[in-house]
Amino acid sequence: MGNQTVYEFHLSGLTNHFQTQCPLFVLFLLIYLMTISTNLLILFLAFIDSQLHTPMYFFLGNLAFIDMSYSSVTVPRMLCDVFTTNRTISLPACITQVFFFIYFASSELFLLAAMSYDRYVAICHPLHYIQIMSWKVCTQFISVVWTLGFLYSLVHTLCSLRLTFCGSNIIHNFFCDLPHLFQLSCTDTLVNIVVILIVGGILGIAALAVTFIPYTYILSTVLQIRSSGGKRKALSTCTSHLTVVLIFYGSIIFIYFIPATSYMFEVNRLVNVIYAVINPLLNPLIYSLRNKDLKDALRKSTLIKVLKGT
Repeated sequence: MGNQTVYEFHLSGLTNHFQTQCPLFVLFLLIYLMTISTNLLILFLAFIDSQLHTPMYFFLGNLAFIDMSYSSVTVPRMLCDVFTTNRTISLPACITQVFFFIYFASSELFLLAAMSYDRYVAICHPLHYIQIMSWKVCTQFISVVWTLGFLYSLVHTLCSLRLTFCGSNIIHNFFCDLPHLFQLSCTDTLVNIVVILIVGGILGIAALAVTFIPYTYILSTVLQIRSSGGKRKALSTCTSHLTVVLIFYGSIIFIYFIPATSYMFEVNRLVNVIYAVINPLLNPLIYSLRNKDLKDALRKSTLIKVLKGT
């Protein structure tokens, strides 16, 4: 008898060990709740505090929304699967999860590039910052970010619809992603890989260049600043942004460019946890802990509530 066509998959999840299920559930539930609450806090502060009505916090608010969204694509399902052995997911649901995960992840990639350009203008051309980074320009940047993310995800999703699955249906992860579908497909994935190399290569290299090239000019400008206080102020937001970028790119390179083998499943799963679960929490923590404006806005909003309460 030949292989039957597969219409649903089985997610291996985080663990099958009963002793670790409850601690992992509590841990990742807390991480998810902190992710939602911290990113919502940044959105709230950026909206209510007039001092934060600047391009930088406009982009940061979009980053907070993206982090909440792509964390919500994977974590709720993962939490539901912790205490069950029936971790099946239908093919349409799997494809849908792939679409939204790529959409938000690629949008973050393009947004980080836009934020690099914003930091470049702020530090290298401070006198012309308001003229260059006008609200019209910021709106155009965000429109391009969301549109490119949507089109990039749509291309990969449409290409994945041509795949058929007739062998193993076990996905060695807690969510669906393109590499997992390629591993299980009994259709030739050459077209999909070529699309990734061409479309992903062009957009990826462009985003990488726009993200990192400005930092060569930023570093050159910062080194010319004489006062140590001026250097610290100039580097404060840049180091936060660069830290987020390095974590994000490092996870992407490991997941999508290092071949997965049976020996790498556990390591790959751990990196996916960092990429899909922990990274959306790290972003607001990195920015808020190193950002004086956000701390001041939080203190003011807390003070206002106390005054209103009295």
